[in-house]
Amino acid sequence: MPRLFSAVEIPRSVVERLVMFRSGLSGARWIDPENYHLTLRFIGDVDGATARDFMHALGKIEMPPFELRLNGLDSFGGKKPRTLFAGLAPSESLQILQAATERAAREVGLPPEGRNFKPHVTLARLRGARASVVATYLHRGGSVVVEPFTVSRFVLYSSRDSVGGGPYVVEAAYDLDDSQGGASAFSPEDMFNLEDEYGDAFGVG
Repeated sequence: MPRLFSAVEIPRSVVERLVMFRSGLSGARWIDPENYHLTLRFIGDVDGATARDFMHALGKIEMPPFELRLNGLDSFGGKKPRTLFAGLAPSESLQILQAATERAAREVGLPPEGRNFKPHVTLARLRGARASVVATYLHRGGSVVVEPFTVSRFVLYSSRDSVGGGPYVVEAAYDLDDSQGGASAFSPEDMFNLEDEYGDAFGVG
């Protein structure tokens, strides 16, 4: 059964800039660039009815497009670094979108997210990397200079356990549009992948 999570996609222009940092760090297991994303709400493995209900709950979210901007590289793990990531500049709109996806998860009976939301794009998993080496890499890398990008939709991804994460499949996409009232962009055809996994329990209607 695939794992589900909602996320913001990273545009190609930003991906191409981030790819330039994929070297020079011992112990890094680099994420494939096509799998870069910004997670909004991790769901994990759920039954077909819950997956269907969450998909539809996300379609109720209404808000306009907004801009995001990367604001540098950092790592999680402190003295035992485990993840290298690109951070995001503070964004009220992003916080609103994340809160809306959290409400959608609660609406379908999922437990509250236990971690604070720290928006980031994972670039590498770190294994055995010394904190001093990671600190040197981050200092040498400097700031990530990328033009702001517009978030005009968010998506529901599915994934399977694999080395480095991915491959991620877009199961549904949701437009952010004042004039459209936040209507979901998915169609029954878009559900093909999840219906294969969940069977009739995931069907529409």
